[in-house]
Amino acid sequence: MEYTFCVPCLFGLEGLVADELRRLELSGVAAENGRVYFTGGTDAIAAANVNLRKGERVLLELGSFPATSFEALFEGTRALPWEEWIPADGAFPVTGHSLNSKLFSVSDCQRILKKAVAERLKGKYGLQWFPETGAVHQIRFSIMKDQVSLCLDTSGQGLHKRGYRPAHNAAPLRETLAAAMVGLARYRGRGDLCDPFCGSGTIPIEAALIARNRAPGLARHFAAMDWPVLDAKIWEDARERARAREFHGDYSILGSDIDPKAVSIARENARRAGVDDVVRFEVADATAFSRSTERGVIVTNPPYGERILEKQDAEALYRGFGRALAACPNWQVYLLSSHTEFERCFGRQADKKRKLYNGMIKCDLFMYYK
Repeated sequence: MEYTFCVPCLFGLEGLVADELRRLELSGVAAENGRVYFTGGTDAIAAANVNLRKGERVLLELGSFPATSFEALFEGTRALPWEEWIPADGAFPVTGHSLNSKLFSVSDCQRILKKAVAERLKGKYGLQWFPETGAVHQIRFSIMKDQVSLCLDTSGQGLHKRGYRPAHNAAPLRETLAAAMVGLARYRGRGDLCDPFCGSGTIPIEAALIARNRAPGLARHFAAMDWPVLDAKIWEDARERARAREFHGDYSILGSDIDPKAVSIARENARRAGVDDVVRFEVADATAFSRSTERGVIVTNPPYGERILEKQDAEALYRGFGRALAACPNWQVYLLSSHTEFERCFGRQADKKRKLYNGMIKCDLFMYYK
């Protein structure tokens, strides 16, 4: 049976997520603002969760319908086949959001949706009360311009939670965005890659996973793995296929940071990710950047400087880094920053810019091809 799935993603990454889904040979791929849809059987749940690098989670859409009243919301929800997925002891918490709609109270919508699902399950299981002691079937709703979409979250924790970064320094870069930056730099393991502001090591680690073609979800748990309706074999098969696609070669990936504590954390994160034999980390000042190799690619996320004094420090850092890179003319640079005066401070206009979001911070990815 074919189901419809939705993969929410950071704004600006929709096309990259769509490309990932197509490479997994999933059908019906269609990108919209902040999300990508696709279709497939239950095996697609495992394939997408295990392999996606840039999407935030995999949602199974049970249905969508218009609703401008709580009565319409209740009836539309109760009409959906929740019993096909949620067992009698299943937990079914509700979360979601509403934008530009008559039903704008999220808490009221949560209450109505919970009641409607319970009423549907009561009729199917002959129960008046649900213990909710079993596996979690997180219900996620979206109401946009009075159109309701109801989904079950198959991922649990977001897909950016790879499992290798329990420790991190301040303002970490989300793993999904780091993977997207490496992808936009078209790095696949050939040549040198360096991150001179590596922090907790997210960009070099994601680059190593990409170079090895290692699926980011190989070692983690997903919510739908606990669902009785799904055969455990779909997860075993997805992981087996992912392992068969891995590469084993020699790669040159370096992360550096001026903070020794950050470098120590980065090394430990690389060990947890299983790429400590691929990535090197060292303490170094980015404003004194130099490389023995003639060419390579820099993918980095330097401090933005959100406060006034920090902004001044960030500008001085950009100027120093720009001067250092002037001596490395053959290195390509992909640098993420929210600073509106970055190019002026860096000393060069970017060859291309791409708008991305680091969490809620609107940024530009400044691309320098040479």
